[in-house]
Amino acid sequence: MAVLQIRTLPDPILRRKAKRVAKIDDSVQKLIDDMIDTLRAEPNRAGLAAPQVGVPLRVAVIELPEQELVTLINPEITKKEGERIVQEGCLSIPGYFGEIKRAVTVKVKAKDRYGKQFRLKAEGLLAQALEQEIEHLDGVLYIDHLESEEKLFEAVQEEELTEGEGSN
Repeated sequence: MAVLQIRTLPDPILRRKAKRVAKIDDSVQKLIDDMIDTLRAEPNRAGLAAPQVGVPLRVAVIELPEQELVTLINPEITKKEGERIVQEGCLSIPGYFGEIKRAVTVKVKAKDRYGKQFRLKAEGLLAQALEQEIEHLDGVLYIDHLESEEKLFEAVQEEELTEGEGSN
């Protein structure tokens, strides 16, 4: 297992539609393990799609605090309900976050790492992560949903705070 390099814009692989996984073999299992290691090595993360590590396959992993790791192979969103405004960032667009619209509830079908088909209904942060990672597999990034450039913000690092802005 290894921590892989995360691709960032303007890397063209982030804009390509990923290919379906035809067979879940040892190479796909290794990819999943490496993606999990890579995700866990990042401090502010929720999910990772294979194109973000340079592999054009429809594979994603999501791990949220106090929730089980979810591995998705050939995932598809089957239904979205509601709409809410969220702040979203991406490992492939470091240093920025944006205010975009996401669904309240998302239903997804996919295969797990063992090839078993499953369905998942999610709300909140998990629904948001599912939408983002599945969109990555189609070459879509959260910045594509920005209503205007004013909805994109630079993330402020704690060490950048000047005197009086942070807590002492």
